[in-house]
Amino acid sequence: MDRRVRPLALTHRRAGEAGDEHADRQLDYIAAELQLLRELDIAPGRDHETAQLKWVRQRRRYEVWRVSHRFDEAVAIRLICWFPPDSDTVVVTVFGGDKKRIGDAFYNSVGTRADAAIDRWRKQQDENEDDESDGGGDEQSDD
Repeated sequence: MDRRVRPLALTHRRAGEAGDEHADRQLDYIAAELQLLRELDIAPGRDHETAQLKWVRQRRRYEVWRVSHRFDEAVAIRLICWFPPDSDTVVVTVFGGDKKRIGDAFYNSVGTRADAAIDRWRKQQDENEDDESDGGGDEQSDD
């Protein structure tokens, strides 16, 4: 589990243990949406939209998709996903909020927020690759 997802899941789990029905519903929606992504064989194409998986038209730099749940007047959880080309990876960001307050603001800002999350992920991947390539040349041989 990604380190940035773990605090969200733990917060929701603790709230659920305390009897927070709202948190339970949010966690259930996140789990179901992640399961839908796990079941994909390949990255979706624009001609493969479903009610739960749609291409985000308000995107900016990256072609992103949103995974959503059925209508719930109290809870709005959306996974915004980017499928890096030539990869079996999916980069997932979680956006949620009180549906009564979130309104159109979600869709007006989703492209910018998704771009920032994807850029952070890409930077982290580059740093991980740099760390791996730096570690190989420091060892000395005893021959």
